[in-house]
Amino acid sequence: MYRLDFYDRASLEKITERSARILQVKADEEGLKEIARRARGTPRVANRLLKRVRDYAQVKADGTITQEVAKTALSQLGVDPIGLDEIDHKVLHTIIEKFNGGPVGLDTIAASISEEAETITDVYEPYLMQLGFLERTPRGRMATRLAYEHLGLPYNKKPPQGTLL
Repeated sequence: MYRLDFYDRASLEKITERSARILQVKADEEGLKEIARRARGTPRVANRLLKRVRDYAQVKADGTITQEVAKTALSQLGVDPIGLDEIDHKVLHTIIEKFNGGPVGLDTIAASISEEAETITDVYEPYLMQLGFLERTPRGRMATRLAYEHLGLPYNKKPPQGTLL
């Protein structure tokens, strides 16, 4: 069985730089780094974001992707500084706000946000788990303290009896 790992930031920076050259996109180093930082460790996402930021730069800026242009474009696309998008936020907010942080079943989360369970499992969970924002337990998915902190929500869950801190 094969296992796919996420790319590190340096590799993604090289990929976005190469893709910018191929697409003949004017971009400075910091602009490309901003795109790589928000690419979820995935080249396909980095290339998609590069194209979207390029379009934004051509319409709203002077055509050059700078760090400020990239930040603004990605924010308007709903991609936060660590690469979470609208669905990631929906998953975390649903677990935290509707189900008190979990545990909650995958099918319940999927029904709550009108997304396919398989899409959540294949697309969103791996990155949320890599960040340490989501745990899969035998009883369901749980949001971690890190997820609460990232979303700016108070964490008030007490560990189960007998759990060591």
